[in-house]
Formats: sequence, C-alpha cells, structure tokens
Amino acid sequence: MNAQHSPWTIRAHFDPRNTSQQAVVSESISLVQHSSGRRCECYDMYKKLVPFPEAWAWQQSIVKKRKTLIDMNEDDSDTLIILQHEPVYTLGTASTKNNLNFDMNDSPLPFYRTERGGEVTYHGPGQLVMYPIMNLRYQKMDLHWYLRALEEVLLRVLFSTFSLKASRIHGLTGVWVGEKKLAAIGIRVSRWVTYHGLALNVCTDLSPFNRIVPCGIRDRGVGSIKGLLEPSSRSCYHDDDDDGKLIDIAHDSLVKEFCEVFQVEMSHQPCNELNMCDMY
Repeated sequence: MNAQHSPWTIRAHFDPRNTSQQAVVSESISLVQHSSGRRCECYDMYKKLVPFPEAWAWQQSIVKKRKTLIDMNEDDSDTLIILQHEPVYTLGTASTKNNLNFDMNDSPLPFYRTERGGEVTYHGPGQLVMYPIMNLRYQKMDLHWYLRALEEVLLRVLFSTFSLKASRIHGLTGVWVGEKKLAAIGIRVSRWVTYHGLALNVCTDLSPFNRIVPCGIRDRGVGSIKGLLEPSSRSCYHDDDDDGKLIDIAHDSLVKEFCEVFQVEMSHQPCNELNMCDMY
C-alpha cells in the first residue's frame, strides 16, 4: 500500500541518529536466529472472523501431524495461521474465576478453557491473531527465548510501522506502550512444537476487556494501535474502510517481521486445506 494514500504514517527505516531506537535494535540482534531459512506454510485469513473452536482444532491437528513427521524424520516445515476471531474469552492453564467480572454460568460471550499458558483474555474483530506452529529444534530449544522472540516481532511492528515506542515489562509477557498492553502472548509447547501464539489489538473494540482482568494484571490497562496513534494520524478516520486499511498495514508488517526474527521463508497455502486437518 502506498503510504501517501493512508491516514497513517509508515516508517520502515532505521535512523542511526535515534539513540532510543538503537537500544531496541541492539537488544533484538541476539534474538534473530540466522538459520538456513526454514519453510513456513502460511494459512492467511486475516480478514476473516474465525470461531475460536475451529482455529483451536486446526492447531491441535497440525501439532499431531507434526509430531508424526518428527518421529519419521520428515518434518521439513513450520506453520503459521493468521486470522481474527469472533468475540470470545479464552482462559489459560493459570486462569481463575477471580479474574472474571461475570458469573461463569452467565457469560456475556462464549469462553473456552485452553491448554495455553497465562490467564484470561479477549479475542474479537480488529485484533490480529497469529498462531505459529514451530519446531523449536530448528530455532532454539528455550521457551523464554521463544516468548521474547514473539515480543520482538511485535516491538518491531509497532516501532517501524507505527512509530509507537513499545516495551517489555520485566516479569510479564506481552508488549506495552506506556501503561497500556497492546499485545498478549500465550503459548503451549509439546515435544518442542509450539502452538497458540499472539494477539495484537489493532482497531479492537476494547469494551469486552472491562468484563475481565486481562491476563490477570490489575494495575495496567489495554490499548490498541488505533487508539494510540497521534490525533493528526487519525484525522482521516471516517468509516470502517479505514479500519480495514489499518488491519492491512499491521498484517503486512507482522508477516515481514515474523519472517525476519525467525528467519523463515513464507509459503502461502490454500486455506481450505485446513478443513482436512481433522483427517490426521
């Protein structure tokens, strides 16, 4: 997309005179795995709203297939699923009802307890979700490294594309701009194969977060890219078409930075093949 036709400013170049940017970049160098460029099969439906149970089943089936291929020494690629979800609450293995501001028997939205790590979160339209299913034997067999690498993807997107100075917070997982959390991460790893992943609030309606304590963190809020852009960058907002452009820009940046951080070569696949996953 040509930046001059968009209400947002796109900045994709590193300025060596910017010392604050140098700090972010220098920290990121150690996270990049300079491997041989492993193939990553990408099922990209980022403009579609996919029910959570459907995407969850896809991941479980692909992980099962991947383990079989590992046993046969035939595991030659990773997988990335990109989408948006219909409104839903998901709970991780650490979730407790204390972080729900509603009766579990009378939930305002569907909710699912999953096998990923972490606490409760919300998924919905305007939020880009990436589910990497990766064999960490070809990256680094270190879960902390993997979490920091996912954060690195997000930090790069927010800074290089939207000029938002995001950061990590020691002892927590995710990415913040100031006191607002823009991206949540929750993963599961089985035999060094990852699934679940990250969710980035692009132009998300944040009101459903009011019914939960997002990620179990009470002293910080949530935000979105749209909400944090400078007023001058939002002056051209008129309708949902502009939200769509913002989603397009964020999506393209996420894919680019994911490939760079994990040193993979994206191979786009027909999304209807995911419906065959249950055969495995």
